[in-house]
Amino acid sequence: MTYFQQLISCIDLHAILASKDLVVLDASIPPVGNMAAPEYSWPEYRLPKARRFDLNQHFSDLSSDLPHTMPSATHFEQAAKALGINQQSQIVVYDDLGLFSAARAWYMFRAMGHKNIAVLDGGLPYWLKLKKPVADPQTDIHAKQHRIIGNFVAKEQVGYFCDWREVATQTDSQAELILDARAERRFKGLDAEPRAGVRSGHMPNAKNLAYQHLFNQGRFKSSDELAEIFAHINANKQAMIMSCGSGVTACILALAADISGHKDVRVYDGSWSEWGLLPNTIVENSTNNF
Repeated sequence: MTYFQQLISCIDLHAILASKDLVVLDASIPPVGNMAAPEYSWPEYRLPKARRFDLNQHFSDLSSDLPHTMPSATHFEQAAKALGINQQSQIVVYDDLGLFSAARAWYMFRAMGHKNIAVLDGGLPYWLKLKKPVADPQTDIHAKQHRIIGNFVAKEQVGYFCDWREVATQTDSQAELILDARAERRFKGLDAEPRAGVRSGHMPNAKNLAYQHLFNQGRFKSSDELAEIFAHINANKQAMIMSCGSGVTACILALAADISGHKDVRVYDGSWSEWGLLPNTIVENSTNNF
């Protein structure tokens, strides 16, 4: 079987559905802020063999006050094993908005040392548009009851995440480019943040690259187009820190950077839900955007 490590098309996934090593994960999360709810979603609509990757509960550090924070390697390993994931698994992850939270799951597995994981390009909406098959709920329930615990081993990788102190250092030194995936109006501070108590604006010297700029009709732009976007915005800086509202869509930027050949990338796990809440961080409003 050909292994996929960044993106997989709906056509390619359909072709390998019978593979014994394939694990399909639905990593959808509920709408955030004023986002519209998806038309089709779990559990009524799901891909064949899909298992629920519950980002809000099983794959977040619930001891943190911040949303979607990366759990410990031990926690992650146990949750992945419970989903029947093995060391040799080819994981394909998708979400019900097309391209939103699936990249977070992709990034988390990569941070835990698992390379054979890909995001379904276009997600559930494009899968349904192509009239590809969906799971039968009764068959799915039977499969869950007989799921064997996997042998997944988490091997935490260095340099995938950073904290607010490291980001603060970069706002001064500007050695690394800080990219913010939020919508332009939130970045500028023109729209209020969806979380109570969080200030509006952006980090000093950060640039705005709203994640929707990376898509064309719900799927990623070509690798050449993505490379051109990063070349236009990164001012010849090789290292980048990706941020967003709560560390989810920052991973879309990280995936796009990986596709276009940028490897020196970190995600600010707390993102704006932390930076905008801390009393000692600097918040700016600006019109200097992409």
